[in-house]
Amino acid sequence: MTSPVSYELVDDIGVITVANPPVNALSHAVRQGIHDAIAAAQEDASKAVLIICDGRTFIAGADITEFGKPPREPHLPDLCNTIEASSKPVVAAIHGTALGGGLEVALSCHYRCAVPGAKVGLPEVKLGLLPGAGGTQRLPRLVGASAALDLMTSGNPVDAGQAAKLGIVDRVVDGDLRDAAFAWCRELVANDAERRRTSELAVQDVPAGALEEYRNTLARRTRGQIAPQKIIDCVEAALSRPFSEGLQFEREKFIECMKSPQSAALRHMFFAEREAAKIVGLSIDTPLRDVNKVGIIGAGTMGSGIAMNFANAGMQVALLEVDDEALGRGLGIIDRNYQGGVKRGKMSEEQALACRGRISGTTDYESLSDADLVIEAVFENLELKQEVFAKLDAVCRQGAILATNTSYQDVDRIAAATKRPQDAIGLHFFSPAHIMKLLEVVRASMTADDVLATCMALARKIRKTPVVSGVCYGFIGNRMLGHYAREAQLCVIEGATPAQVDTAMEEWGMAMGPLAVFDLAGLDVGYKARQGLPQAERGDPRAFRVADALVEMNRLGQKTGAGFYRYDPETRQRSSDQEVQTLIEREAAELGVEQREIDAEEIVDRLLFALVNEGMNILDEGIAQRPGDIDVVYVYGYGFPAWRGGPMHYADAVGLAHVLQRIREFEQGFGSENWTPAPLLEKLVESGVTLAEWAKSKGN
Repeated sequence: MTSPVSYELVDDIGVITVANPPVNALSHAVRQGIHDAIAAAQEDASKAVLIICDGRTFIAGADITEFGKPPREPHLPDLCNTIEASSKPVVAAIHGTALGGGLEVALSCHYRCAVPGAKVGLPEVKLGLLPGAGGTQRLPRLVGASAALDLMTSGNPVDAGQAAKLGIVDRVVDGDLRDAAFAWCRELVANDAERRRTSELAVQDVPAGALEEYRNTLARRTRGQIAPQKIIDCVEAALSRPFSEGLQFEREKFIECMKSPQSAALRHMFFAEREAAKIVGLSIDTPLRDVNKVGIIGAGTMGSGIAMNFANAGMQVALLEVDDEALGRGLGIIDRNYQGGVKRGKMSEEQALACRGRISGTTDYESLSDADLVIEAVFENLELKQEVFAKLDAVCRQGAILATNTSYQDVDRIAAATKRPQDAIGLHFFSPAHIMKLLEVVRASMTADDVLATCMALARKIRKTPVVSGVCYGFIGNRMLGHYAREAQLCVIEGATPAQVDTAMEEWGMAMGPLAVFDLAGLDVGYKARQGLPQAERGDPRAFRVADALVEMNRLGQKTGAGFYRYDPETRQRSSDQEVQTLIEREAAELGVEQREIDAEEIVDRLLFALVNEGMNILDEGIAQRPGDIDVVYVYGYGFPAWRGGPMHYADAVGLAHVLQRIREFEQGFGSENWTPAPLLEKLVESGVTLAEWAKSKGN
């Protein structure tokens, strides 16, 4: 087998070239190749050594295909030490990205140069890990403890210019990287440059208490996560221990992280997001339709946010409303959103103006006759959506994709309002649509393959994470959410306060508790959705009794200053409200519910296992392609902590037998109407198979 690493002597410069497409990942062969080349350079006529990469990037990180496999020598920490120990100056020439282990290789070199567009970073924390090849020891010695902590605990890369200011990169070079790097190597040789080993630098001392303050701040920001705190431990070791001891300490903490459930969950999410983009039974060669102009029906908060996604991606957008007044309000929302983006430093004034310039307003359906994709984002009413689709069928060109942004409705029935159901699809954006990453792509029974493939590709173009769903009420996310919401509100009617329910879930790791989320979204949204259902399909009448009463009191949540909580008009800070507690107690008495103390463990198990149980049904019915797709939906759309891995991974982590046991306890205690174990869950427990094993056996 040809090595992905080559070594040649060019004049008196030894050149190590890595060619391991697509991203020059640090596979075993790459590590071995660099190790052997460094060894060869110690024995030949070279006076300096250059490490450079072919293709579009420097070493972009670890080889993900080796995740979970036994490591093979040379291990990356040993390779980095070998590079740094070279008796001849070693220069890293960086283009593209130098991330994770790639940056650790560069840090072990004696000098580093980069082209202006290059980026460097240590993103291991995003996989529940820490830099394990000397990154936590070398980076603080180069840039100081504070800057090193910021880089490693955020996991976000910095560009070459910022890297040079920090001291990570020594030179930013223009023109051809290879030519510039060669010239610098010759300059270093001519000047008899020293082997500047980062390990020999002292770490600048930090003020007393600074690390502890950083630790406390980070604990609040990364609630429950272990890797960020272990990164601080490693930097503390860099400050107080010799380099060799610091490396040993780093290795111990790295292994602890690697073995942790949190890292397993985050690595699961890494792969699940990539798997979700793959559509079972759809060829990767499926042709795509051209989409350059997009029409949006409805200029409310959702429609305006959707329009921004496409404008930001460089596409022309026509935003349609029923009259000029409504259109003006929608365009005003867009203007304010762009102004806010500029104010927060998310984009420049020029970028905001360019994006805003791609959005035009109209009240005439004929303006959409040349659109390639039209998305309706009108009020959540089936008849209204069917009426819109019938109008689009009459005016849109043949081959245009017609999409509905429904959260619940039957996409097949909406598509049936046209003579071209093969061109119809559901695109369920999440609010705020210009920020939230998730996009549920709902495949109707007649949706053409090229329409589905086009929408999946478009999702990535507008920087969304797409997940395919089949047609059912609420699709994947909202169908499961109904059961989660039911248990949250039953816990309230049974005796827990709203604050107790929310605190239990937030301390477990959810971004927001369920009742606070309902207040944020508007209690009237769920109320109207329930009113649109037949009585028999509304579920347990006790579950939403309090929420419905709050709506009828015009307590709609944050937008009216009161819902399950009362909200400060200036800060939006929530506080418990005795009026709500009195309402809860009154409704419980009328329903004949004897209230009791409910502990946090019961709250967490009821809410999470309600999600899991319905997720099992969704998998069994084929609504979701694979368990990981459900996890992606919940992490990117519903505030589920990524370090828990999504509800389905969490079920595997705690054990399906335990989940089934708890569901049977709830069935016995609360009745089978809400707590009938999913057949798939029972089947998997009986056969001793995990969800991950089941998905693998199906080829998903």
